[in-house]
Amino acid sequence: MAKSKKPLPIYENVTIADCAAEGKCVARVDDKVVFVPFVVPGDIVDLQVRKKRKSYCEAEVIRLVKPSELRQAPMCRHFGVCGGCKWQILPYAEQLKMKQQQVFDQLTRIGKVSLPPISPILGSAKTSRYRNKMEFECCNKRWLTREEIASGITYSDMNAIGLHITGAFDKVLPIEECLLMDDLNNKIRNAVRDYAATTGMTYFDIREQHGLLRDIMMRNSNTGEWMVLVQFHFESPEDKTRAEGLLDHLSNSFPAITSLVYVDNQKCNDTFGDLEVVTYKGKDHIIETMEDLQFKVGPKSFYQTNTEQAHVLYSVARRLAGLTGQELVYDLYTGTGTIANFVARQCRQVIGIEYVPEAIEDAKVNSRINGIDNTLFFAGDMKDILTDAFISRHGRPDVIITDPPRAGMHPDVTQTILRAHPHRIVYVSCNPATQARDLADLDSDYIVKAVQPVDMFPHTPHVENVVLLEERT
Repeated sequence: MAKSKKPLPIYENVTIADCAAEGKCVARVDDKVVFVPFVVPGDIVDLQVRKKRKSYCEAEVIRLVKPSELRQAPMCRHFGVCGGCKWQILPYAEQLKMKQQQVFDQLTRIGKVSLPPISPILGSAKTSRYRNKMEFECCNKRWLTREEIASGITYSDMNAIGLHITGAFDKVLPIEECLLMDDLNNKIRNAVRDYAATTGMTYFDIREQHGLLRDIMMRNSNTGEWMVLVQFHFESPEDKTRAEGLLDHLSNSFPAITSLVYVDNQKCNDTFGDLEVVTYKGKDHIIETMEDLQFKVGPKSFYQTNTEQAHVLYSVARRLAGLTGQELVYDLYTGTGTIANFVARQCRQVIGIEYVPEAIEDAKVNSRINGIDNTLFFAGDMKDILTDAFISRHGRPDVIITDPPRAGMHPDVTQTILRAHPHRIVYVSCNPATQARDLADLDSDYIVKAVQPVDMFPHTPHVENVVLLEERT
């Protein structure tokens, strides 16, 4: 007979000590580290352990004994269930302090390189409705909270449009109102929900791989344009007719939508970078502006999701690059060429490299519509494109600006940069931990001269960081 598991312990009157990774906070009980979500430093709580390991455990609050003086009311009705915006009960000034500390800790503990004083973090002017892009899953399995399960509540309709709960890839929390984007996102999303309910449209089942309505992505721009992309899963000719009925309904109900596009996704996941995007009505893109520049943003394009802070971030990168008009600049992971075009008028030439071919085509268009003729763009895997032969052919860069994904730079890319030996490297990162790792790899030839954190995502633990490296003399 199998041994019965011991019940996991309850810890009472625990004081939350500090913020930790992934938006959680940390406490200590009997010399054991306890990670807890949805609390702030100074809270006194009773905890139910949910996962126990040798050196740490994870727990959740079952009673708030005494709230911290730092605690504030959450702005969102979905707080505590939705996995996003975990820091919204922490005043924004305190969030910025935590992010500043996070950058310092990761650069020193992981990078272990010599650092100058870190500049004070640049906060976001907007702390709600700051995003220009949101994506919502459509699923036939609604997430039920513990309270709903305990109450025995049942729903005749288990379909849901919303966000995945952490650790539950096949269930979705219905989102009535998301405060991260302009309110039109809520009206469009809820209109899809209501239309689907009225017409009996099926929702996708990710385990069984059937159902018509799969995913909704919305983008807006500072020019007032809106893009809506709906992912469908067609199983019959009738499904396409039903899909077109929904698209017509959205087009007629929301004249603000200037780009209405869709994808037929037959894959096991919701990524569509390798799929055809069909323009149903309007344009196949929207336009963002930055200073006097215009940027074409398509459904597959990467563009920073906080438009106003993107300008702050790129202004920092341009300033740290120290351009005089004579430099050859390499812009690695260029996306739609935003940074490349943003700095092009301050240097001799910019060469941008990006993995996504569609983004590179947008980058070329962005140069053309802005009258910029000193940019070159190349599509392909960074470690395959950026080689010694490529540098020999196009010239040794004076400055490299690199803005890699969260995983940081591939070791081959780091080594090629070292061999290219530019005078300056401006490293823009959305993950200071992998940035710190890469700084350690560059430390043999470069010294960190400036560190500037920038907050792009209020109410989350995420932080952007810009580092200037100069060659050692």
